[in-house]
Amino acid sequence: MTTLVSAGEVRRWIGRTQRAHSSRWEIADNWYFAVLFVAIVGGMVHKQLAAVFWPTHPNASQLAGVSLVLTMLGGLYLLLRRFGPLAISRPAASWLLTAPMSRRALLLPGLGSALAVSALTGAVAALAVEGHVLARPPASLFPVAGALAAATLLLIALAAQADRWWSRWSDRLAALVLAAGLAGLVADSAVTAPPAPAGWPTPQAVVTATGALAVIVAAGFLVSVRNLARTPNDRILESARTAGTLWDSAYAIEPSFVSDMVERRYWSRRHLRSRRLSGRVPVLVAQDLLMLRRRPARLLWLAGSAALPALVTTAPRLVLAAVVLIGGLLAGGVTTATLRTDTGNPFMLRMLGIDSRTAILQRAAVPVTLATLWYALSLTILMLLGDLPAGPWWLLGVALGPVGAVAAVRKARAGFVDNGLMPFDTPMGSVSTGPLIAALAGVDMLVLGVPALVLIAQNQPLSWTAVLVQAVITAAGCRLYLSATTAQDRVELA
Repeated sequence: MTTLVSAGEVRRWIGRTQRAHSSRWEIADNWYFAVLFVAIVGGMVHKQLAAVFWPTHPNASQLAGVSLVLTMLGGLYLLLRRFGPLAISRPAASWLLTAPMSRRALLLPGLGSALAVSALTGAVAALAVEGHVLARPPASLFPVAGALAAATLLLIALAAQADRWWSRWSDRLAALVLAAGLAGLVADSAVTAPPAPAGWPTPQAVVTATGALAVIVAAGFLVSVRNLARTPNDRILESARTAGTLWDSAYAIEPSFVSDMVERRYWSRRHLRSRRLSGRVPVLVAQDLLMLRRRPARLLWLAGSAALPALVTTAPRLVLAAVVLIGGLLAGGVTTATLRTDTGNPFMLRMLGIDSRTAILQRAAVPVTLATLWYALSLTILMLLGDLPAGPWWLLGVALGPVGAVAAVRKARAGFVDNGLMPFDTPMGSVSTGPLIAALAGVDMLVLGVPALVLIAQNQPLSWTAVLVQAVITAAGCRLYLSATTAQDRVELA
């Protein structure tokens, strides 16, 4: 005979069991430390936060404000779709999801937490837009409207989590909204857009929008609670694994957990029907090309991201140069997931009879091409927008391409974070050495791009001699890295 048990009783029993090893004073100490940490950090950076969210005078145009809103809406929806948004803890997913208890009572706390986090995120984002764009005095209900808009996105993502027929189209629409917002920000950095007029948006429009969003959120929340039990188990389990992986990555300071989860989840939903490449292409290069061809959307995003350095043209020139260099590293890392797999388990290289030097040369072919094209396109766009003086900047991008590729290759070969290294003391406390070394892996190879960094920061016309210097340093550095970290008599890549 099956007996229904209330979710509250089960949760109280689990809570008592989990806290059996700890005393009340220990729990109070944890809360005290958390509150004190937030207070100390807030006291240290409150001026910087005020400058970020609420400057003295509005410093963004109306076009930038609309673009920021689109970027935040599209980005928030995509994040909600990737995280669930409805999730429960892994113990609850293991023991309570299949237990004879009310699914609605089990999932309702997760819905409340997700709704609160989304509303807070929307309110903070709306406050930042209000402080940078709207003329003083601003509309007082703007953060409330932002919180309600974020809650509306959460409810839409919750309905899409149930695998509705329109869920894939909603993801594509959100991606288009995000792309439109980023394009608007790039256009705003290229032209002198007018500031937002005084009284825009009107208080009546803000009140009307806030009221309409409140009605939509209230009705959508009631419908979502009613249909909460219809969310498929596999979707909830997937969200539980996502939340657990994020927690493990933060606790162990191991970002590779998240990247591996994203790759596995993407390929587990794909039906591969691509054609084989020519046999003349090296086997590892052919695999990277197939991976690239099966993800055309990533190529589109990569091409569009070449214009993103234009967003920081108002910052110091050194910041612009650093953004350009790091962008090439990210472009070269599009296909390095296969290299990360070879580093962790080189059994396939042994079966193919490929040594480490040949493997790195083949695996670096596609990253070199992508990083070279990205650097050349990005520097050309900056020159056309007038942010760089005259000169063969596209050729400097060609000379920089191997630098970004080698940096991406080194980052993929870094492996897991070594948390067993001795920490070192600083005036702000001890710092773990392992996560710091892992964070710098790959970035340290960007030192080969110092000549280009100086050339962009100086903002002087580019000469052919400077391009030649960068090309020589790039070739020498890549050759040294290859000879120092690979050999023809071993297979291991780590």
